[in-house]
Amino acid sequence: MPRIQGHPIPALFPEGGAVSVMLFGEAPGPRGADQSGIPFWGDGAGITVYRVLAAMGRADVPDAAWEDWDGARFKALGLVPQLHGTALSNAYPACPTKDGDHFHAPSNRDLLAPANLARLSAELARAAEGRTSPLRVVAFGKRAEWVLGRLSGAPAFDLHALPHPSAQGLLQGAPGKGKGLKLEDLRTAWQAQLCSLLSQGVVPTAGEPPHPTLC
Repeated sequence: MPRIQGHPIPALFPEGGAVSVMLFGEAPGPRGADQSGIPFWGDGAGITVYRVLAAMGRADVPDAAWEDWDGARFKALGLVPQLHGTALSNAYPACPTKDGDHFHAPSNRDLLAPANLARLSAELARAAEGRTSPLRVVAFGKRAEWVLGRLSGAPAFDLHALPHPSAQGLLQGAPGKGKGLKLEDLRTAWQAQLCSLLSQGVVPTAGEPPHPTLC
């Protein structure tokens, strides 16, 4: 049986309230969103994202999730995050694979397919509902930034870009591709950048964050 399911993963929105920031990754990961059905939920890079969201009061994450960050486990246990003022999605909706077992980055053709562009525009329109100013959008990685920068027909949005929060993405995005730098230092700096982008707006308090020192 193929390891990668390859089902489209819908964007995750708050249950209520306005959205001030929407985050886009590249594509669902094979261990995380492809298994859990929720963006970033169980992905190796996703734990970095959810730690920041939890610290900023933008996500309620079940305590049990931190014990073993794995999408299949989350789905089996019914563990799901709750978002506040934030929406999550990916530049490409399904985990890309050629053989059912290995991830490969989505191609330009994949990203620019009319159906994918229509999906991205519809998700951005939903996130922007009721806003009088442009939605703030953060793209993780060059692929997500590239396709979002080519959208037409979507509501106006303010696009920001960060390196992809995977180890490879953080190293490639660092000066000298991270030579001589510690991965944990790069991850800490990335989290601080995301905290800064997320802090540009009023967010409802969601209780005591489990990682208050991140931001």
